[in-house]
Amino acid sequence: MVESSPWIAVVDDDPAVLKALSRLLRSHGYKVHAYESGQEFLASLPDGPPKCLIVDLQMPAMNGQELQEHLIRKGFIIPTIMITAHHDAAPHQDNLRSAALLLKPLQDSTLLAAIDRAINVPREEC
Repeated sequence: MVESSPWIAVVDDDPAVLKALSRLLRSHGYKVHAYESGQEFLASLPDGPPKCLIVDLQMPAMNGQELQEHLIRKGFIIPTIMITAHHDAAPHQDNLRSAALLLKPLQDSTLLAAIDRAINVPREEC
């Protein structure tokens, strides 16, 4: 893995999803940090924000949209990809503040393309 590769945060309350996404992203050269909750991710921010955030839309305590709103209030503008198994979430995509929304089960190529778009967009445009 290239040392200068951007790191990506994955936040999902399902350990199997965290493991699968971490494995996929690492196999494509990304440095990955996995978190089981929004609170766990927020606790890591003093070490600096990721280049991209992949977060489950439906989680207990703090869902993906709440996490994104919290980050924005604190001044963190991180390109975000929301993932969900709830296909009825698609009509609410307009409320996701410029986050991409992908439906589970994720297609590797679709996720990788979304990450590529996210990490190559200047932060001012996010």
